[in-house]
Amino acid sequence: MKSTKKQWEHKLHKRIYLFVCFVFTFCGYICSQEKAKVDYNYLVYLPEDYAVGNKSYPLVIYLHGGAHKGNDLNKLKKYGLPYLVEKGNEFDFIIISPQCPDDKYWSSDNWFEPLFEKIQTEYQIDTDRVYLTGISMGGYGTFIVAMDHPDKFAAIVPLCGGCNDSDTPRICTLKNIPIWAFHGTNDNLIPISETERIINALDKCKGKTKFTKLEGEGHGIQYLYETHPQIYKWMLEQSRSGVIL
Repeated sequence: MKSTKKQWEHKLHKRIYLFVCFVFTFCGYICSQEKAKVDYNYLVYLPEDYAVGNKSYPLVIYLHGGAHKGNDLNKLKKYGLPYLVEKGNEFDFIIISPQCPDDKYWSSDNWFEPLFEKIQTEYQIDTDRVYLTGISMGGYGTFIVAMDHPDKFAAIVPLCGGCNDSDTPRICTLKNIPIWAFHGTNDNLIPISETERIINALDKCKGKTKFTKLEGEGHGIQYLYETHPQIYKWMLEQSRSGVIL
């Protein structure tokens, strides 16, 4: 009788433990989704042939690295897509480059929804062809924002990024988004293992990934935006519907 009672108590304690674990996990997930909606400042680039009419344009959202945080949009023009626009390069898509405040990270607030709602009303955007790319802190942001809004993006291109441990269980939410990731093998600021663990997890859940390991390269791979136009070609070949008109 005592043995039966102990077994019953053991099962009860185990069930309570599992229930508590579930509650904490579930609450942690819900809380992670309840980010404050905040408006971030941003730069806008419109293609040369942009004109109000029936035509809609692909959209690329570019996320800068940690050195460009603040409230001065000119800081964004030091490298990446804003730098290329400043140099006079032309693109066949709209570019939106938000700026993350000094005391924030791309994962701190829900800045994406207010931004996306606003630019949809102001510009002629093909919502079937929205892309996200970023470098360093922006590479982290690319993965995390796509996890938060996996139904919005036709493809993402993270450069030397990664994800936080708390986001690791959500990696497979990216499995239906084509991803082309880049990382230098000698990166001593964000080790390549950060991208590798995401790609490995996505391989297990049959994600759509390409991973370019840049042999001997360190953290400063922002030059890819200028020297690898195939990045844009690849992005524009992707659409959420699978059809390019």
